[in-house]
Amino acid sequence: MPKYNWEARSKAGGAQKGVMEAASVAIVEAQLKKFGFSNISISEAAKGTSFKLPSFGSSGKVQTKELVVFTRQFATMIDSGLPLVQCLEILSSQQENKAFKDILYKVKESVESGSTFADALAKHPKAFDQLFVNLVAAGEVGGILDTILQRLAAYIEKAMKLKKQIKGAMVYPLTIMSIAVVVVGVILIFVIPTFAKMFADFGGDLPAPTKLVIGLSNFLTRYIIVIIAAFYALGWAIKRYYNTPGGRKKIDRMALKAPIAGPLIRKVAVAKFTRTLGTMVSSGVPIMDGLEIVAKTAGNKIVEEAIYGVRQAISEGKTMAEPLAACGVFPPMVVQMIAVGVATGAMDTMLNKIADFYDDEVDDAVSAMTAMMEPLLMVFLGTVVGGLVVAMYLPIFKLAGAVAG
Repeated sequence: MPKYNWEARSKAGGAQKGVMEAASVAIVEAQLKKFGFSNISISEAAKGTSFKLPSFGSSGKVQTKELVVFTRQFATMIDSGLPLVQCLEILSSQQENKAFKDILYKVKESVESGSTFADALAKHPKAFDQLFVNLVAAGEVGGILDTILQRLAAYIEKAMKLKKQIKGAMVYPLTIMSIAVVVVGVILIFVIPTFAKMFADFGGDLPAPTKLVIGLSNFLTRYIIVIIAAFYALGWAIKRYYNTPGGRKKIDRMALKAPIAGPLIRKVAVAKFTRTLGTMVSSGVPIMDGLEIVAKTAGNKIVEEAIYGVRQAISEGKTMAEPLAACGVFPPMVVQMIAVGVATGAMDTMLNKIADFYDDEVDDAVSAMTAMMEPLLMVFLGTVVGGLVVAMYLPIFKLAGAVAG
């Protein structure tokens, strides 16, 4: 079915545009008029063109970028006065991700059958998490759905940026380590045996470093399959252990206490906690419900338990700052700023300020960690490869010295 680009003006006077699949231009025009649009301009979309970013590898999965675009477009349409069902009809028709398209059609059908928008979204937890659903529910009750959706889009974008920062910090060291493993493996398996054969033909006693490298090469060549299998088994065992409650708690605690990564993980946790809770509180979600959702999305068992502890203490009549300080996860500055926010009645504003501050802290920490790791990884790679080369050339130097003498 062909696609058509359209531009039109809504009932509220706002300009809208999008892409719609239809059998003809007349059907697109009729559909848009049905939705209350005027001044309609329609053109056939060129093959392969789209106003949306492509969803590489997104089969069966809704990408974060797609969710952000949907949320922003939906907020704009609601603000322009379009009915909810018509917004869903337009947005679903222009979706290129088949999985997301099907989900939006099902959401539309649920709303048409009498469900609230939040309840319809809750039926698809893989696309819309608890945070999304609860904020939409608050927006529906308060009559500020467009404002809530704009806040959601901003929150998702910032969360996506934070996630990219962490992934970006891991790419460089993992790449260098992978190159080091491949280079050392090639040298030990293919190069060293050639030298070993040559030294055996020469005869005589070899230097200790050379013997060590040849022994390591023989071991690796003989047991390479066993070694690879052992690493896979170790990774599988760690993953299984992490999936147990006790294992996850111990590993997450170790991660928070790690020398270099620990402070970064803590800053990420604080940024995520304050950003999520601040968005929910400013959107009218009750603090107890907000804390429960934040705890479930914490990503670290220690932080999750700390937030649940805060929630329990608040239910017993304590202020939020007291249990936050007692849990030992959140820095004193964060606790003090939240206490001021609670006292002044501006906790949502304070939480968002803390989140902005820690977003910058995470950015600085990632940059500093990358800058520190670059020379260390280069030194490591140079030492390993250089050590192998020197160890294999020592007998040659020894032989040359004997000949010269």
